[in-house]
Amino acid sequence: MQLLFFDDELSNRFKPLTLSRPLSNLRVGIQTIEEKWMFSLGIEHHIRLLPEYLSGLFLSDDFVPDLQTVCINSRVLPNQELISAIQSLNDNEELSYDGVCIAAKLSLPQKPEHGFKPDASKSIALTNAPHSLDYLWDMLSSNAGEIEADIQRLKLQPSEADFSHVILSNPSQIYIHPTATIEAGSILIADKGPIYIGMNATVEAGSILKGPVAVCDSATIKMSARIYDGTTVGTHCKVGGEVSNSIFHSFSNKGHDGYVGNSIIGQWCNLGADTNTSNLKNNYGKVHLPNWDTKQASEDGVQFMGTVMGDHSKTSINTMLNTGTICGVSSNIFCTGFPDKYIPSFTWYDGLQNPEYRFDKAIEAMEAMMKRRGEQVTDAYATMMKYIFEHSKS
Repeated sequence: MQLLFFDDELSNRFKPLTLSRPLSNLRVGIQTIEEKWMFSLGIEHHIRLLPEYLSGLFLSDDFVPDLQTVCINSRVLPNQELISAIQSLNDNEELSYDGVCIAAKLSLPQKPEHGFKPDASKSIALTNAPHSLDYLWDMLSSNAGEIEADIQRLKLQPSEADFSHVILSNPSQIYIHPTATIEAGSILIADKGPIYIGMNATVEAGSILKGPVAVCDSATIKMSARIYDGTTVGTHCKVGGEVSNSIFHSFSNKGHDGYVGNSIIGQWCNLGADTNTSNLKNNYGKVHLPNWDTKQASEDGVQFMGTVMGDHSKTSINTMLNTGTICGVSSNIFCTGFPDKYIPSFTWYDGLQNPEYRFDKAIEAMEAMMKRRGEQVTDAYATMMKYIFEHSKS
């Protein structure tokens, strides 16, 4: 059996995060969406359908013709009811809800192309709505619950090590990997939700974490940080200051004071000292994110929404980001006052002329940052970035 993810019409709403990765690769809770499904269904053979410019960047197993294939809508998160329904499907059947295909079980004669949609002969309507992500902000409203669900899914056990040098509130809901480091004076409060500290992660002295919180493998919580519920600090990230209900994907840094709330930060981003995100309008009205493709504000909105930032983007010290700011890939923000709420990819944003970020200079910055973490800009990575650069002009 092999696992294949497909995108539907709503998947475009997750740009700019998905400019540089498939939707199933986004992290919600502790795991990425694809990791959740692979673990839940016990299927390791994983097929990716990628646009040409992303090929070579993401591992994909060889497609096996006519092997039973479980197709999953990339926006949908697993729960036990849906897992059982998928496992009960016969070949050439699909599950749908409100006319939207959620999952299917097919035997395909050849590997589908990017943009594939399941076409089963029989559709079974789900009685209950699946847990789907319809907008970017759904990642944030789902994050606390997904931290708890991932802990249960992975069957983690509370830590039994001696942490007499720190304060643990409700230790039965605190999960610390044996290789993690919790420095003296830290406070971990799990009264309202669990706290997960992953392999080789570090919580520096005096930090306060209030669950549900996930600090993923090799991540660092900087000294005296305040991390509130609903926050995920992804692998190899370094995060300090004050953070609430936010998701940091891998290798991103917020090493200094400043507030980040209700925000989603991509990979390899860096927020300068005292960068602050506004996440609530002064009139307490709804925040409407700009659609990445049309630049028009979404019809739907939420009361709390900060910033969505694509990979490799950065802010200077004292940057102020307004409610509902959306920033593309590899942009630099360094201006007085609030920048625009829509910042295209590869923009050198000074608040005046906002010139294009030269591609050769952008690649140099990527190479320098990634080298510090033992990573490199491969030919495939540079090809992806060149594609995003060329298409940011349209």
